[in-house]
Amino acid sequence: MEHLQTGVLLTAVVFAGLMAGLFAAFSYSVMPGLGRSSDHTFVEAMRDINKAILNPAFMLPFMGTIPLLGLAAVQAWRDQGRPVLPWVLAALALYLVAFVVTAGVNVPLNNRLADAGDRGRVGQPAAVRAEFEGTWVAWNIVRACLHTAAFACLAWALIVHGAHR
Repeated sequence: MEHLQTGVLLTAVVFAGLMAGLFAAFSYSVMPGLGRSSDHTFVEAMRDINKAILNPAFMLPFMGTIPLLGLAAVQAWRDQGRPVLPWVLAALALYLVAFVVTAGVNVPLNNRLADAGDRGRVGQPAAVRAEFEGTWVAWNIVRACLHTAAFACLAWALIVHGAHR
C-alpha cells in the first residue's frame, strides 16, 4: 500500500507540475509574444491555440490531477501517511480553485473568441481582442500562481512522505 501511495503522490506531482508549467509559460512567454502581434494575428493565434490544446496530452493531467489528489488524500487519511494530509488537502484546494478559474473565466472567454466570426473574417479584430486579452491574461496569471502553489504543496508532500517512510 505504501508503494501505491508513493506512486499516486509522484504522479500527482508530475501532473500538477505540467499544469503549473503550462500556465506559467503562457504568462511569461506566449501571451507577451502574442501581445506584440497584430489584432488579427492575435485573434487567429489564440483561436488556434484554444483548439489545439484540447487533446489527451493536456486533458489527462488537467483533469486527472483532481482524482489523484482525492485518492492521495484518502490514502493519507487511512494509512500511515497522515503527515502529508495537510499538504495534499492544500494542493487539492488550490487546484480546485484554479480549475474553477479556468472553467469560469478562461474557457468562457475562449468560447466568446471562437464565436466572434468566421476564421479570417473577424469584422473588428481590435474590438474582439480588447474584450478578450486583458481579462484572459490577468486570470491566466492567477491560475498559473494557483497551479504553481498546488505543485509546491505536492512536492513538499512527497518529501514529507519520503521522510516518514
